[in-house]
Amino acid sequence: MTAEELMFFSERPGALPLYGALRNKLLAECPDTALKVQGTQIAFKAKYGYAFVSLRRMKGCPEVFLILSFGLSHRLGPPRIAAAVEPYPGRWTHHVIVSRAEQLDDELMGWLREAHDFALTK
Repeated sequence: MTAEELMFFSERPGALPLYGALRNKLLAECPDTALKVQGTQIAFKAKYGYAFVSLRRMKGCPEVFLILSFGLSHRLGPPRIAAAVEPYPGRWTHHVIVSRAEQLDDELMGWLREAHDFALTK
């Protein structure tokens, strides 16, 4: 993990283990991924950004959490999707609140692999 990534979590260090687990799983699943730390988010990129981690609080956030956002060509409906918006036709941005490592399950990782592949075809 880079110094920039560690600094990103300086105000919410409790979320760092969640991020580390996500980072490790995502880089193992999608090894062509590059990371870019920005002021309010960390972007996971393959040609274009496909997944984003932020610490902005949404309704329903527990004490320790990450907001994981990702883009797909279609809207997902499961209840674990905290919000979904279509910023332009054929591009849906989904937001998931992650508060436990167990939530980084096969379903979520499948969505992230799909988001990765979608970013490569844009």
